[in-house]
Amino acid sequence: MSILWESDAAVADNLRLVLGKAMFVVESGPAVFRRFGDDLHESLLVVGPDVDLTAVLSVCDQLRLERPEVGVVLMRRRLDVTVLGQALRAGVREVVSSDDLGSLNDACERSLTLSERLGGGNGAGATHDGRVVTVFAAKGGVGKTTVSTNLAAELASDGSRVLLIDLDLSFGDVGIVLGLMPERSMSDVVAMAGHLDEQGLASVVTPHDSGLDALCAPPLPADAERIPGSSITEVLRVAKRMYQYVVVDTPPAFTEHVLAALDASDVSILLATLDIPAVKNLRLTLDTLDLLGLPQDSWVIVLNRSDTKVGLTTEDVSNSLHRPIDQQIPNSLAVSATINRGVPIVLDDPKHPVSTALKALARNHVRVRAEDITAGEPVLVAGGRADGHQPSPVRRFLRRREA
Repeated sequence: MSILWESDAAVADNLRLVLGKAMFVVESGPAVFRRFGDDLHESLLVVGPDVDLTAVLSVCDQLRLERPEVGVVLMRRRLDVTVLGQALRAGVREVVSSDDLGSLNDACERSLTLSERLGGGNGAGATHDGRVVTVFAAKGGVGKTTVSTNLAAELASDGSRVLLIDLDLSFGDVGIVLGLMPERSMSDVVAMAGHLDEQGLASVVTPHDSGLDALCAPPLPADAERIPGSSITEVLRVAKRMYQYVVVDTPPAFTEHVLAALDASDVSILLATLDIPAVKNLRLTLDTLDLLGLPQDSWVIVLNRSDTKVGLTTEDVSNSLHRPIDQQIPNSLAVSATINRGVPIVLDDPKHPVSTALKALARNHVRVRAEDITAGEPVLVAGGRADGHQPSPVRRFLRRREA
């Protein structure tokens, strides 16, 4: 049952008829909080057109902190820029004219859908932060986006909440590989810098049929220059509260955005293929991560197209890196075919050898079993600590560079 804040009984009755919903009517701000305290499943507050705006904004400010999954739909008899600006800053999701009752119903439906994506408004969010998984290679063309999209789809296949972030801000392909037509992108996050919350992040992601959400790269390469590294840190901090897994696809360079992602990562999947330039770059990547102080137990070495006959073997790569290969992914033309169809191969052909390898990567190095997590006790798994608490040497490194 949703909540309607309206002191005029006649107006309240009319709104309940229009909305066609079971509405619990309250007449004051304190009554709003009492109702939300009594039922943690409440996720929608509709505010009547004559309720004092100052009181509404005060309630919204508090709800935004205590119950961020709750959506507020505000009705006003007159809309102007000042009212819209105040409502936006207070966290109101929708402002609707009292003369447009059709739009009111649509606004409520959109808010309820968003609340469901934020966790259903049950107040029982995960007690552990989600795991951040960054897929990186210092050389292009080794399959980062293929691994990222398939890994995210596989993690979402069991109902887990998964966010896939395209951090190749200039030339990212996550959207096109998944067959998405995103209306919002990472560039829309910049306007919320410093006050990004769950509602703000949910408003810029694009859902995929697999169940994952994608935060796509900007449509224009020039937009990448306007996205600071601090925005990436903020996105990851909020995303970890909303999602069980956050998979980050990256460009082939140690940009400030990539460093921010690596700093926040529980698992760093480091890719190479069977060619000397890729292996050389992976060796330099390992040296760089070691220099930055990132824990080696968070590294997962993956050899893509590992069965290609090019005169270089898996053993050669392992010997060159002085580390074992954690996961091998075979080569197949079927991967390119599924990319062209906009469907991850783990969904298109779950029993394909490539799918089997990607599922093993998720199972052995990324997923955390629910029974392995106990309250207040971090668990060491392949790829780092399950509670996400890692030292932050990259931040110290960046501060030294900025000094």
